Amino acid sequence: MALDFTAIDFETANSSSASACAVGLTRVRDGRVVETAGWLIKPPAGHDRFFELNIGIHGIRPEDVVDAPMWIDQLSALDRFVGDDVVVAHNAGFDMSVLRRACEATDAACPSYRYLCSLQVARKTYDLSSYRLPSVAAAAGFLDFAHHDAASDALACAHIMIDAAARAGAHDVVELAMLLGVRVPRLAGSDRLAPVAPAVG
Repeated sequence: MALDFTAIDFETANSSSASACAVGLTRVRDGRVVETAGWLIKPPAGHDRFFELNIGIHGIRPEDVVDAPMWIDQLSALDRFVGDDVVVAHNAGFDMSVLRRACEATDAACPSYRYLCSLQVARKTYDLSSYRLPSVAAAAGFLDFAHHDAASDALACAHIMIDAAARAGAHDVVELAMLLGVRVPRLAGSDRLAPVAPAVG
């Protein structure tokens, strides 16, 4: 087995989990980052209002996503990047909720990824006063990244998992979860409409 996984991070336009406006992805193979990707997303209709609070966090504005692919148009590209990997996210409950809710809002088939939460892993690995992504990334030796940029956050998450696995002596993410007593659940997929051809390469 090898330390292979994909780290993912979403940003949202408002308080609705379905309002995905950006995604970041980092592919790890054998404990090394081999590819990163990220793009803007036009949030699903009915979930596309941008709150000032959210804009203040990630800096993405309505005009930035005017020409961005809609959720269903980019889902195939996202799914191709992930493939059969276990997906890892910092506070994975949030990111898996975005994935599930955005699919529900667009009648898209929701992928049934297995996933692992780097926040839970971090709590079992580091002794920190804060387990926010920047603090944990710093403990893992990954410094000075643009927090709340989806691609940067996914990369930070990947480095946390690589460091945690090295500290635990784990050879893959499932073994790491087992050693730390962390679950690797599966996102409940759906058999709704299949996503159309991707608009993002």
